[in-house]
Amino acid sequence: MRLCDLFLWLNLKGLLLFIFAGLLVAYFLHFLKKKDPPGFPPGPPALPVLGNIFSIDAKQPHIYLTKLADFYGNVFCIRLGRHKTVFVSGWKMVKEALVKQADNFVDRPYSPMVTRIYSGNSAGLFFSNGKVWRRQRHFAMATLRTFGLAKESMEQSICDESQYLKDTMEKEKGEPFDPVPLLNNAVANIICQIVFGRRFDYSDHNFQNMLRNLTEMAYLEGSIWALLYDAFPALMKHLPGPHNRIFSSSKSLEASIKEEIEKHKLDLDSDNPQDYIDSFLIEEKHNRNSKLGFEEENLVLCCLDLFLAGSETTSKTLQWGLIYLIKNPDIQDKVQAEIDRVIGQTRQPTMADKPNLPYTDAVIHEIQRMGNIVPLNGLRMATKDTTLGGYFIPKGTSVMPNLTSVLFDKNEWETPDTFNPEHFLDAEGKLVRKEAFLPFSAGRRVCLGEGLARMELFLFFVSLFQKFHFSTLDGVELSTEGITGATRTPYPFKVYAKPR
Repeated sequence: MRLCDLFLWLNLKGLLLFIFAGLLVAYFLHFLKKKDPPGFPPGPPALPVLGNIFSIDAKQPHIYLTKLADFYGNVFCIRLGRHKTVFVSGWKMVKEALVKQADNFVDRPYSPMVTRIYSGNSAGLFFSNGKVWRRQRHFAMATLRTFGLAKESMEQSICDESQYLKDTMEKEKGEPFDPVPLLNNAVANIICQIVFGRRFDYSDHNFQNMLRNLTEMAYLEGSIWALLYDAFPALMKHLPGPHNRIFSSSKSLEASIKEEIEKHKLDLDSDNPQDYIDSFLIEEKHNRNSKLGFEEENLVLCCLDLFLAGSETTSKTLQWGLIYLIKNPDIQDKVQAEIDRVIGQTRQPTMADKPNLPYTDAVIHEIQRMGNIVPLNGLRMATKDTTLGGYFIPKGTSVMPNLTSVLFDKNEWETPDTFNPEHFLDAEGKLVRKEAFLPFSAGRRVCLGEGLARMELFLFFVSLFQKFHFSTLDGVELSTEGITGATRTPYPFKVYAKPR
């Protein structure tokens, strides 16, 4: 948390405590009437009105919530303001909620913050529910297959982007540099080709502005500020603070996307769509009155969701990949030896090489596990009365699957807190699939771009470590703690990229 944000947080905390006495009366008149039903999950004691909001570790909320499960069990409740949220921990219980009871926990609950960002009747891809969500998700997945996975040129596009990335790194000429902007540029360009139909030069001002806003949103949407806004929207919308940057960043991104949409309208060929925007505009003509989300306002929000999901997670995974392989040079050496043996140092890697690189593939899996890119998943809502772990979950209850507790489940991983590629290898050195490997979540809301993300991770990772040996400044110990928002980001770091 930056120093200015810290002061704002302290001032805000003081203000909230100051109004606490005034709200206490309302609590006893209204809140006490809504007692927990019999069999409701337990949880830590909560302050009247404020709930557990000040108990949560602002820096590492996923760690705090994982530890609560050790005391209260794998299904417990905390209160954020007046709202109750049930947290689900551990592989077996998360699987029960997301896979076995997938239909019971498929919807998203109401969120004041999301409602303000996704104004009007539209809700994009990730926060819509019901028929609109099902139709938009199906349409997006079909479009990703058409312009992504099923299109032979997409693999080549990733390889070409890898070359741009390597050329840019090589220009550093052995000097230490920050790899994050370059990785963000390269990864974002892949989803840009699918959504916008083109890549952007790394020096493009509008492109860089979009990426800055994207990073800002990804951090703040998962921060304590977002929790405060959803808990106390009537108060927070009138207060200064970092939470306001969520809305300014989203508006700026929406404006950039609208510009791209207007350009597409000028040369739209209904018989030959070139990307997601073209396909959506064509579908809009045929579904004007269908109430399935095919209107331009929703197109902007769907593009925003695709851009956010298709850029942030893959880039963060590659960033953690550099950190973990720099911290484990013996593993970096093994990866490069396998790449040299199978591909060599000159031929471009392809997806056909993947089965022949089991150790490298296992390392990528372990980076995703330890990197823990999306620590807390997205909120779900019980669509009907149900039970979890023997506890009663009433219809409408907000439910949060804790993916951190799955990726570090002591019952599923031999050395959960250690970077260990052997988690994904059998005795013969072949890749092993693990059910508890959930970096893309699971069930009905599993990441719709999982296949594309896997392709990007493999090709970018192999291409980089085929070309360079990575290290950091002498005497510097890279941190694996990270900065937690909606995604988990490494602390700033610099690398040397030495051509091999």
